[in-house]
Amino acid sequence: MKEIYKIPRVSVMAWSRAKARPVGQPASFYDFHRRAKGGERLTVAFMGGSLTWGAGASDPLKTSYRALIGQWLEQAYPQAHLSFVDGAIGGSGAQLGAFRLNRDVLAYQPSLFFLDFTLNDGTYQISPDTLAAYEAIVRRTIREAGCPVVQMFLASRADIEAGQLDKMLRRSAHLKLSRAYHTAVGDAIVLMQRRYQRGQLDLDRLWPPERFDTTHPGDAGYVCYAEAAWQALQKAIARRVVCRVPEKMLFGDTYQTWTRTPVAELRPRGWHTATPKMGYLAFDFLMSRWLDSLCVGANFVELDRVKTRPAPAAGPLRVGFHGSTVLLFGESTPRSGRYRVRIDGGAGTEFNACKMGSTGNGHLWQVIAEGLPVQEHTLEITPLFVSSKVPAELRLESICVAGGDAKVWPIDR
Repeated sequence: MKEIYKIPRVSVMAWSRAKARPVGQPASFYDFHRRAKGGERLTVAFMGGSLTWGAGASDPLKTSYRALIGQWLEQAYPQAHLSFVDGAIGGSGAQLGAFRLNRDVLAYQPSLFFLDFTLNDGTYQISPDTLAAYEAIVRRTIREAGCPVVQMFLASRADIEAGQLDKMLRRSAHLKLSRAYHTAVGDAIVLMQRRYQRGQLDLDRLWPPERFDTTHPGDAGYVCYAEAAWQALQKAIARRVVCRVPEKMLFGDTYQTWTRTPVAELRPRGWHTATPKMGYLAFDFLMSRWLDSLCVGANFVELDRVKTRPAPAAGPLRVGFHGSTVLLFGESTPRSGRYRVRIDGGAGTEFNACKMGSTGNGHLWQVIAEGLPVQEHTLEITPLFVSSKVPAELRLESICVAGGDAKVWPIDR
C-alpha cells in the first residue's frame, strides 16, 4: 500500500473552530483527503473517554493521540483550514455519548470523526444497550453528517500483556460494526501487542510503574495510539473507502429515537436553577463545557464558597416518559448526596451522586434503567437528606430517554 503521507515530526497544533461539509454528502475518506488538499475548511472531531482527552500525557493539548493526529493532519495538509473538536469526557461511555453526539460533535459539522468508547464500555464484556448506543453513534454520524468514521480501539497495559484478542468481546462486536458500516479501525491493541511480542515495546516506559496507573499511558503510549489512528486513516484514503449505512441495525434500534430533556424546563417544585461549578478535578470534567443548564435539588443555600445555611429541602421530581432506557446527566460536587429513583411506583433504587468524592467537581451520569417495555412509564427522583445540618444536593441537567417515542413530560410542579 502506498502511503499518502509519512508521519512527520511533532509540532505544536493550533486549535480553532470552522464550518465543515454540508450534511448529506457521501462519507468518503478520500473525499476528506481531496478537500483538505484543496485548501477547504474542515472540522475533525474526537469523542471518547479519558484516553481520547489524553489523561496521563505530559500535555494533552500537544502529546495526546488526539493532539498528535491534529498536528500530523496540519502538516499533511498545510493549505487546509482545519479545526478540531474535543468531545472527550473521562469515565464516560457510549450510552452517554449517544445523548451528547448532536451537541458535542454533529453541531460542528465534522468532516472526519474518531470514535473511542471500546475500552470504557468494557473491552471484555458486552451488553445490548451499550452496543446499541455505540452503533447509533456510528450510524447517525455517517447518515446525518455524511462524515467518515475511524473507530479507535485503545489499549490498557493489561490488554497488551494478556494478548487474548478472542476474549475481547466488545472489540469483536465493534469490528462487526466496522465491516457492516465500512468504517476505518485504528486498532492500537493489535499494533501494540505485535510490537510487544517482538520485543519492540517497553511497557514500563509506556505505563511508568511509579504512576500506579495501568490504563492511562505516558506520551510514548499516546504515540502508539496515534500511529494506529494514522495508519487506519491512510489505509482508508488509499483504498477510497466510503462508509455506508446498512438497512438493518446489528444491535437494535433503541437509540435511534432519543431525547435529552432539560430538568430546568420541567420546573420541579423546590428546585432551583444554577450554573456549573468552575473549579474542576480535570479539564474534561469542567461541566460548563458539556452542560447547557442545571437544576438543583438541595437543602441549603450557599453564602460563599465555604459557608451555607439550611433551607427547605427540595422535594421529589416526578415525570412521565415513553421509552426503554433512562439516563441522568448532570454535575457531581463534594456536596452531592444520595438520591432514590422509583419507576412505575416500584420499591426504588438508591444512587450516589457524589461521583468524584471530596476531591472536586466533575460529571454525574447514571443509567437508571434499561430494557424497559416500550410504553409510558412514571419516574420519581428524590434527593435524600441526612439532616438539615448536613448540606446535600442533586445537580441535574437532563433526563435522557432512548427508545419508543422518547418523550419526557412533567407530572406535577
